[in-house]
Amino acid sequence: MAGGDDLKLLGTWPSPFAIRVKVALALKGLSYEYAEEDLASKSELLLSSNPVHKKIPVLIHNGVPVCESNLIVEYLDEAFAGPAILPADPYERATARFWAAYVDEKVFASWATMLIRGKTEEEKSEGKKALFPALETMEGALAKCSEGKGFFGGDSVGLVDLALGSQLSWLKAAEVMSGEKFFSGDKTPLLAAWAARFTELDIAKAALPDVDRVVEFAKMKQAKMAAAAAAASNN
Repeated sequence: MAGGDDLKLLGTWPSPFAIRVKVALALKGLSYEYAEEDLASKSELLLSSNPVHKKIPVLIHNGVPVCESNLIVEYLDEAFAGPAILPADPYERATARFWAAYVDEKVFASWATMLIRGKTEEEKSEGKKALFPALETMEGALAKCSEGKGFFGGDSVGLVDLALGSQLSWLKAAEVMSGEKFFSGDKTPLLAAWAARFTELDIAKAALPDVDRVVEFAKMKQAKMAAAAAAASNN
C-alpha cells in the first residue's frame, strides 16, 4: 500500500456489498483495518461516516468516508495502483456499470426477497421465480462481455465479476434452502463455469463466507420475520 494511506472498512460479514469491497481491496493488494458493525446498534463512526443512508459498507481513507459498494470499488480503482477493475474504454466502462447495477437491482433483489425479505410464502416464491430470468440475462451478458475469456472483465476480474461474485455464497445458500439449481449446465453453463472459476480465486476464498453459515443466518432472519408477522397479527 502507498505510504501514508490509512484504510478502514465498516461492514458486516454476511453483506455481499461489504464482501464486494473486501475482494476489491484484495485485488488491489491493499492492507486495511476491518470493523464488524452491529446493525441493530450502529456505531457512531458508521452514523457519522454515512449520515445519509446510515448503511454499510463504508470505506474510510485517511479519515474521509466513501459510501456505496460500487462507488467504493470505483474509488479504489482510481485512487490506487494495481490491476484495473474498470476498463479504460468509455463504452466498455459504461457497459460494466450497467451490468453491475443490474446485478443489484435484479439478482440481489430476487434472492433477498426469496431468503430474507419476503414476508409471505407468495413473496418468497415471486423472488425465486424472478431469480431464474435474471441469471439467464447475466448468462447472455457474460457471453458478450467476456468475449470467450474467463471473466466478465475478460482475462481478469472486473466490476461485474465483483458485483455478482460477492453474492455467490448467498446464491449457493439459496440453492441449499430451495433445492433448486440456479447455476446449471443446462440453462446457464457459462455462469456455472464462471462461478466455479471465481470461487477458486484466492481473493474470493478469503472474502466469501461459508455457505452453511449463510444458510443459518438466513434461517435466523426468516424466523425473526415470522415471529414479527405473528406478533403483528395478534395485535
